[in-house]
Amino acid sequence: MIRRLLTALIGLAPALAPLPATAQGLAQLVADSVTVTAEETLVARGNVEAFYDGTRLSAAAISYDRVADRLDITGPILITTPEGEIFTARAAELSPQLEAGLLRGARLVLDRQLQLAAQRIDRTGTGLTALTRTAPTSCRVCGGGPPLWEIRAARVVHDEEARQLYFDDASFHIRGVPVMWLPRMRLPDPTLERASGLLVPQLFSSDALGFGLKLPYFVRLGGRRDLTVTPWIATGARNLELRYRQAFRSGWTEIETHLSEDDNRAGLRYALLAEGAFALPRDTRLEFDIEAVSDDAFLLDYDLSDQDRLDSSLRAYRLQDDGYALAEITYYESLREAEASASLPPLVARLEREEVLTPAIGGRLTLRADADALWRDGTGDEASRDVARAGISADWHAAGLVGPGLLVDTELRAVADAYAVSDDPSQDRTQARLSQAAGVTLRWPLLRREGPATGATQILEPVVSLAYAGVQGDTVPNEDTKLIEFDATTLHATHRLPGEDLVEEGLSAGLGLRWSRIDTAGRTLSLQGGRLFRDRVQTGLSDNSDLSQRRSDWLVSSSLDFGTGAGFELTASFDDALDISGAEARVALEQAQFDLSAAYLWLEPDAAEGFDERITETSLDTTVRFGPRWSLSAQARYDIAAEAPVRAELGVGWRNECVTVDLSASRRYTDTQDVDPSTSFGLSVNLSGFSAGRPAVAAAGRCEG
Repeated sequence: MIRRLLTALIGLAPALAPLPATAQGLAQLVADSVTVTAEETLVARGNVEAFYDGTRLSAAAISYDRVADRLDITGPILITTPEGEIFTARAAELSPQLEAGLLRGARLVLDRQLQLAAQRIDRTGTGLTALTRTAPTSCRVCGGGPPLWEIRAARVVHDEEARQLYFDDASFHIRGVPVMWLPRMRLPDPTLERASGLLVPQLFSSDALGFGLKLPYFVRLGGRRDLTVTPWIATGARNLELRYRQAFRSGWTEIETHLSEDDNRAGLRYALLAEGAFALPRDTRLEFDIEAVSDDAFLLDYDLSDQDRLDSSLRAYRLQDDGYALAEITYYESLREAEASASLPPLVARLEREEVLTPAIGGRLTLRADADALWRDGTGDEASRDVARAGISADWHAAGLVGPGLLVDTELRAVADAYAVSDDPSQDRTQARLSQAAGVTLRWPLLRREGPATGATQILEPVVSLAYAGVQGDTVPNEDTKLIEFDATTLHATHRLPGEDLVEEGLSAGLGLRWSRIDTAGRTLSLQGGRLFRDRVQTGLSDNSDLSQRRSDWLVSSSLDFGTGAGFELTASFDDALDISGAEARVALEQAQFDLSAAYLWLEPDAAEGFDERITETSLDTTVRFGPRWSLSAQARYDIAAEAPVRAELGVGWRNECVTVDLSASRRYTDTQDVDPSTSFGLSVNLSGFSAGRPAVAAAGRCEG
């Protein structure tokens, strides 16, 4: 095969009469044979390819008429542009720059997703492409049969600069059957990430709102701002959802509002959810979070959230290598049926400053100063009590290796606190307290390597800790040490209580043992357990708390990691009679065909921590994929102690190369004075090929027959 390369026809200049400037510096040609007729027409035949400024054309034959400055092309024709457009046609007439012209029996493919078949395509040099008698679709077209969906239009204009598609006399067809007609329509092409227009509608049905439709409309307000307006039109409710987003040079913000009227309650109902973050000078970051609702049931009725407490906060902090600084104020609002917001407390403010030093004696010295205040608006002693606290602390920690591989951790701690209490006659108005703590932890990791058959490594680590804590001064009110979590990870800590108000006292000793095995395939099995011994009963805690007893329950935890996306964790506590006081188990599986996450929780009743009855719950979250098209998801929470479900949800998804369908059904079993159990359904259909919604590419369907 003989192939000749001509560069913009200028290579013919020595053999031809001088060509006009318009014919010089044009496309490069590669062909099996090239001839020039007596009329000065260049004809290229056989495996013809033309290149110009990133555009490539392949055809059976090309003829260039110098007088008319026109390219006549014989197909089959394939044209690809630098913007990712693909044209196919039977015949074409184009300018030498391959920018303007006419294609007959053509097809345009955008972003390898959306194909537009047309009887005729007219291209101009201004970035506009007009398609006559067009049928756009992103579905596979098999033989002469209709695709799953297509839009038939008398005329479609593609604006390459604006990346928009304009339809005239358009009708939407499913398997060739027309279901909707629009005289005018505009849609973004697949290459456009953000454009004003209608997003994917969603059908829904719930016991609280009835049957309805969500119609989200996206409004692009420049390159850094946008607004999504979503009317909810239902048989039992009218809701207007507004979501505003803006990106700044140094941060971002998002504001979501809901304004509704429904049959559940009289009057206007609303919700305001806003958040944002900004970078300030000197490596400081400012964050805010706003949550407000008109009533306790709004979030559940509109399926926005399962939160039963709202928190709105303003926070500023700075993180450095040697410490941090924090200032925060938070407003809490309770949505629980038997809890008053005024007694939470609703308003909490906090200041913190911490600096880490490396003293000459070694180790790490942490200096800390903090202050917090809380305000209530209730009635009664504790329900109206306001408290302010300021404190300073120093914590020195050192670790080293001594003797036959013995790891020694040493910690010293000193704290001074001052309190101001008001609106509580049972408490002194000013209080002060000093506390000290010292602890040492000894670890002796022993390693054993198995034979070459397995290549695994076993590690056995006995752990012993001894700590002493002392307190002098007033007995301050306990505001921030309510929920105590004591497990194997905090067994050997010097300070095991959360918050600042309650501190441990006396002598304590922790005994523990940890064993783990790691093989060459990455599988890891770990077991650890232990127990805490104290010389006295800790005051200020409930009788059921492990930290209030002289001997805690036995603490056991285990974890198994298969190294292939599968794992299991179990923690439990039990007394000498093997009666379980608490247990938690988690299972996680991440495989190519399915994901599974399951959890089990067991807690004995503890009135001091807010629950008078045993808590026994299980939860499940799974997704199963049946090949590249079908998927099934399920979520469930079940209260074993009450023998009643809490929430259940089931979702089914189907997708191919051109459409995604999601169907969901959920049931919420919450039953209070303000909230009734509710069942809801949802349906959304997403067409691929338009930027209104572009899911990940699924396997294309196969043509049969």
